[in-house]
Amino acid sequence: MNLKDFIRSIPDYPKKGILFRDITTLIKDEKAFKETIDQIVEKSKKFKFDKIAAIESRGFVFASAVSYILKKPFIMLRKKNKLPADVHSVDFELEYGTATIEVHKDSIQKNETVLVIDDLIATGGTAEAAAKLIELSGGKVSAFLFVINLYDLKGCDNLIKNGYKVENLIEFPGH
Repeated sequence: MNLKDFIRSIPDYPKKGILFRDITTLIKDEKAFKETIDQIVEKSKKFKFDKIAAIESRGFVFASAVSYILKKPFIMLRKKNKLPADVHSVDFELEYGTATIEVHKDSIQKNETVLVIDDLIATGGTAEAAAKLIELSGGKVSAFLFVINLYDLKGCDNLIKNGYKVENLIEFPGH
């Protein structure tokens, strides 16, 4: 099954000049969604990790299913002011603005290893912020696993240059 066939491309969303890669067409197809989860589970076996983290919100769709299958705790990395207890926060830049993500301070213990799952990597700003949150919590990033890599935006390359392990299922150009 070619998972690329299930990704819808939407031009000029969320702003002019961006070609948005939409995963809703992938997750609404039960066979494509199952294949995606199976591939993530298989790729995750390359890494040793204690917990799985995902970046809000589309990463939750994939990571929660993988967490359930692998029987690993699931950590939510959320947008600012969405978590009720004490948090660590990291500000970062997106391709089209700035944002903040947070994690509960008690989610990751010292020296725990965390596999980070997200739907897509573009420039890598969000992924780098996720790594900072995990490290700020005392944990270590085991690896990053993305459904889609927008390869010409160099996000995966930047993570690898910073010493992180990275896997993805499919690739598209960023524009």
